Amino acid sequence: MAEETIFSKIIRREIPADIVFQDDRVTAFRDIAPQAPTHILIIPNKLIPTVNDVTEADEATLGHMITVAAKIAKQEGIDESGYRLIMNCNKDAGQVVFHIHMHLVGGRNLGRLVE
Repeated sequence: MAEETIFSKIIRREIPADIVFQDDRVTAFRDIAPQAPTHILIIPNKLIPTVNDVTEADEATLGHMITVAAKIAKQEGIDESGYRLIMNCNKDAGQVVFHIHMHLVGGRNLGRLVE
């Protein structure tokens, strides 16, 4: 079984976080080291260490993460100007906390990432 992470404690509200959304499947909170004016992490409440550990049973939750991202982008006023959704997988991609999470980043021109 995967080890508990700091995100597990945020989900249970055992440590403080600026939570902007939470339901029975996902939790979203502001990143403590934002890379843009809006930088929110969206995480499944179920501990899944990396994208490599996602199963078919997790598909609905991952889809829900995207619809929640769109709702939050609208709340934050960045839905029309644009935003980026990012998921990193393992160390070489920059994953630091091994509980999958989606970064919702926006609020300024982010530039081109790839063509």
